[in-house]
Amino acid sequence: MTRTSAAGAGGTASAWPSVTYETVPWTPAEGIRIPRSRQIAHAGPYEAAVPPPIAALDVPLPGETLALADEASAEIARFDAELGAAIAPYAALLLRSESTASSRIENLTASSKAIALAELGDPTRHNAAIIVANTRAMQAALALADRLDEQAILDMHEVLLGPSHPEWVGHWRDAQVWIGGSNYGPHGALFVPPRHELVPEAMADLVAFMARDDVPALVQATVAHAQFETIHPFPDGNGRTGRALIHSLLRAKRLALNVTVPVSAGLLTDTAAYFDALTAYRHGDPATIVASIADASFRAVANGRLLTTDLTAIRAGWADRITARRGAAAHGLADLLVRQPVVDSPLVQRELGVAATNANAAIEHLADKEILTKVSGKHRNRKWAAPEVLEALDDFAARAGRRSLTT
Repeated sequence: MTRTSAAGAGGTASAWPSVTYETVPWTPAEGIRIPRSRQIAHAGPYEAAVPPPIAALDVPLPGETLALADEASAEIARFDAELGAAIAPYAALLLRSESTASSRIENLTASSKAIALAELGDPTRHNAAIIVANTRAMQAALALADRLDEQAILDMHEVLLGPSHPEWVGHWRDAQVWIGGSNYGPHGALFVPPRHELVPEAMADLVAFMARDDVPALVQATVAHAQFETIHPFPDGNGRTGRALIHSLLRAKRLALNVTVPVSAGLLTDTAAYFDALTAYRHGDPATIVASIADASFRAVANGRLLTTDLTAIRAGWADRITARRGAAAHGLADLLVRQPVVDSPLVQRELGVAATNANAAIEHLADKEILTKVSGKHRNRKWAAPEVLEALDDFAARAGRRSLTT
């Protein structure tokens, strides 16, 4: 039995509880000096959210929203199935594209080349390194899809922020956080999540909601995401972890078994509407965020199809240019470049299981055929890029910010 409730045409579904608020005393953190001009604004108590428990609730949605979510789910399933055996070359780049788009929602941007270099350990590219960490967090989210409990969510967050902020990972937050407003305190913020003492119980309730099997997968993933963002259980990284949670649930509920549908790329078309939909959810309206994620899924699948079409054409074009003997490492390297467009000799050796001599010969062959170009490093540390793949990825990213994918 599916536990959603729908209104008739033009009607309103039964109520979803709004976030309530409680008055909480405010004590500034020790060592924080507040300018005198700001002291009045940040004195006295503040209002913090109290998220309602949702574990046992039906999800009330208008009939048209349920229909939209069903259509989007069918489109995701089609995209997942149609790649079929060809998924291997594309899964990694779709995952990276989603991670990049999710980071862009948080105003973290980097070129595809910078991200690929960061994956090889380039320490000079700060934003790219953060995006790489987000990619690894999404990989962890998918790997943990079969056990979506509190520890799994903590593990996802640790992969994301452990390298940069080890003090923030492995536990729920132990202080108040807020969204927008001033750095000096929660007064006047756009949204103040619950005080930290409420987080463990709220997260346990969310995990119980995610464990249900009577809510449509896309609706369940969306509501779980919105509730997670309302709880805001970490000092930082909540948005990226929460969007990774969407993919973990889609995998757990068997809707997207093979691919990571780049939903965040769809959301980039109108991030203000996405944030407004999260606000509407807190006011008792789950339909707006469900519609937002469903619409984003359609755009994501369309953009993902364009990316996989571009990559297929690129790889086919290389086949005509590679003249190495059948079975030579150059052919395996060409396959590798579709999912890893910047390489060095040690990476090629590991991925293809070949000796340094064969790896270097393959690189030189593809460089001679103008498939690879040198992008950094001297003789012993040279890194090579496939510019056609990087261009396809940058084109994907550019389309993600446009309402039309054809302009």
